[in-house]
Amino acid sequence: MDPECSQLLPALCAVLADPRQPVADDTCLEKLLDWFKTLTETEPSLLLLQENPSLVELLSHVLKSQDVSSRVLSFSLRLAGMFAAQEDCFQYLQGELLLGLFGEVGPLCWVAWNVPTVRSGWIQGLRSLAQHPSALQFLADSGAIDTIFSLQGDPSLFVASASSQLLVHILALSMQGEAAGYPCLQGGAWPMCAWKIVGHLEESLCATGAPQVTQALNVLTTTFGRCHSPWTEVLWEQLCPLVARLLERATIPAAHSLVDLLLNVARSPVFSSADCGLWGTVTEALNCLSPLQVGPLAVGMLKLQHCPQALRAQALGVLLQLLACVLKATAQAPGPPGWLDRTEGSSLTVDALLSSKAACVGVLCQTLAHLEELHPLPQRPAPWPQEPLLSAAVTVLRLCRGLVAPSSSVGARLCATFAGCVRVQRAALDFLGTLSQGTSPQDLVTQVFAVLLEYLESPDSSPTVLKKAFQATLRWLLSSSTSAGCSNLSPHTLLFLRELFTVLQKRLCSPGWEVRDSALEFLTQLCRHWGGQADFRQVLLASEAPALARQLLQDPESYVRASAVAATGQLSSRGLQAAPKGSEHLQAQQDLLGDLLHILSTDSEGFPRRAVVQVLTEWLKDGHAGVAQDTEQFVATVLQAVSRDLDWEVRVQGLELAQVFLAQTLGQPCCSYAVALPTVTPADRLPTVLRTLCRLRLLDFAFHALLDCDRPVAQKACDLLLYLRDQIDACGGLREVGDSPDLSSVEAALQRWRAGEQGQPLGDMEPEAVLAILRSMDLEGLQSRLAQGSEHVEKSLQSLLQDMLATVGMLENEADCY
Repeated sequence: MDPECSQLLPALCAVLADPRQPVADDTCLEKLLDWFKTLTETEPSLLLLQENPSLVELLSHVLKSQDVSSRVLSFSLRLAGMFAAQEDCFQYLQGELLLGLFGEVGPLCWVAWNVPTVRSGWIQGLRSLAQHPSALQFLADSGAIDTIFSLQGDPSLFVASASSQLLVHILALSMQGEAAGYPCLQGGAWPMCAWKIVGHLEESLCATGAPQVTQALNVLTTTFGRCHSPWTEVLWEQLCPLVARLLERATIPAAHSLVDLLLNVARSPVFSSADCGLWGTVTEALNCLSPLQVGPLAVGMLKLQHCPQALRAQALGVLLQLLACVLKATAQAPGPPGWLDRTEGSSLTVDALLSSKAACVGVLCQTLAHLEELHPLPQRPAPWPQEPLLSAAVTVLRLCRGLVAPSSSVGARLCATFAGCVRVQRAALDFLGTLSQGTSPQDLVTQVFAVLLEYLESPDSSPTVLKKAFQATLRWLLSSSTSAGCSNLSPHTLLFLRELFTVLQKRLCSPGWEVRDSALEFLTQLCRHWGGQADFRQVLLASEAPALARQLLQDPESYVRASAVAATGQLSSRGLQAAPKGSEHLQAQQDLLGDLLHILSTDSEGFPRRAVVQVLTEWLKDGHAGVAQDTEQFVATVLQAVSRDLDWEVRVQGLELAQVFLAQTLGQPCCSYAVALPTVTPADRLPTVLRTLCRLRLLDFAFHALLDCDRPVAQKACDLLLYLRDQIDACGGLREVGDSPDLSSVEAALQRWRAGEQGQPLGDMEPEAVLAILRSMDLEGLQSRLAQGSEHVEKSLQSLLQDMLATVGMLENEADCY
């Protein structure tokens, strides 16, 4: 520790020990702990305590005094544990001090123990302390472990969770020396701390109350998730019978925690080749747990590479049980032979599900989500029942809209359960979209497009369901389109598109802004994927969609205006506006450009303005006709608008547009080995390029953005100017362009600019002046400082100590509140 800090530390410790002094806030104490943690990692803790006895005096005072604040007590407990993490320092502090702070006769008897932050500080202090064998002996003798057991049921969830995590840490620390000789544990010869913890877990697993069982399962779940040493196999062999016995109870306690435990054990590499009763317990759990509880276990087993084949088949059958019930109840085709055989479940389970709408909906949505998760995985079950799953998804969607005639009483109950259920519709549409990645027969694909069209047409479809339907439709269109290189869509897809655009036109006129927004996003995606295909263009231009999208630029809702900007920008890029021929086409392009510039200059909301600059940047990249007619005027107009915009994202996107223009104007950077090329060298063009940049006020915009109060803007401007400077240097600078001009006026402008008159333009400058300015700036240094983040400040332990003392009047200087 620096001498200056050592001089300040006694005064601060005295302030913390004095209950009459206003205690520093929690933030300052946390920062102080961070500094001590850094010091103990870089310096010997024992030396630090010996050179600063005021720290031990503070801990001793806290131990003897009953009137310190709860936050100072919590701070002291954590500080003591931090120092005791090193064994020599632990020996230095051992005795009355550590026993008084962490033993069963310590803070537990204090009134402050009722404050959760004190109990949390005690646990965190022990967590830091428990790093070496001496600490383990201390924990075993002091009674601290019994206190940790009691804190597992603490009313504070943070304290309860931290205590369970601490037990896992102590158990793992106890077993570090047993990793190689674990067979000796077969006789129950656990180390003392581990023996206490394992015994406590055994008692908890046998308890009748669900809270104790849950606490034990949570400790075991974390243990098997973190610890993959051989001793965990012995631990599981010892506790597995008790875990399995939980499944025999009439009501299985803590079922979700039990599932988490079984999954972590199965995922552990220790059990990749060993059984240890695990697979039998999982098999029993798949049979005993309720459908809502068993889903995560089933899908977890199916994700494992080393799961036994019989267990995988059982897990898939459990997962598919409700979907099989749906197909049977609606007299749908059952799928490949034997598919329904592995989904045979208890009729009592199905009846129990159907008796509760909430349970049935929950299980179905969970099942669909799990199957969606499994679908892209290489280890998914084979053969994958693509056709039955697709048929089931379509059937569920039709059940929700009452479009299926039930063939049994179960079917009628399913209709009543799913009718109008938005949650089921969203889950089924997500799953339907995922199934687009598989191979399906044409008749089923036709059914898919039919049900999607029904949802897009229905006035009863909620905005969120419509958005899901649009997303699923796009995925199925992508999977059903013809192979790359063909200009025409398949006949089935073309027929569907004609019907789709009729629906899309209605949705673009919907009274709900969310629907109009989703329809515009969908139109944008369609144009992006198929805007170049002749059949698609013909269908699109025969509809009113382009004209309606243009009208929505004036929509009262800003989100819709932003989506309309994106849609019309994409339509225009593809030449898909309402007036596509000859001079009318060019005029339409110019009119749209005017509309977009008007939005950029006048719209009161940021979303549409951001969308405009993004579209204009893409137009500039792609050589859009409306831009190419007068590129310089276009860039000057856009930069003039964005430089005044109050939205930092608009300014960042404006700098992106400026960089695109800069790259296009400079062309490819010249290389030293390209001198023999017969074209005009870039160095000859540089003066003209730089004069153009000055005339368009691009450099003014970039220089002013360097000092922008929003860091992303300054970063982007710095990147742009670095790019310009590097391109100039790569081309050899400004050689042979004439005599250097008088830079005195430019220097004066720069001095005013640096002094704070950034609003003043630098004006027209000669190329040599631009280069002189760029080289006079430490752009790399600025880039490095900006990359540190807006929260980066110069800070030190000395500054923190001074701030904390200044708040109680111990120092004359004001706190700098770093």
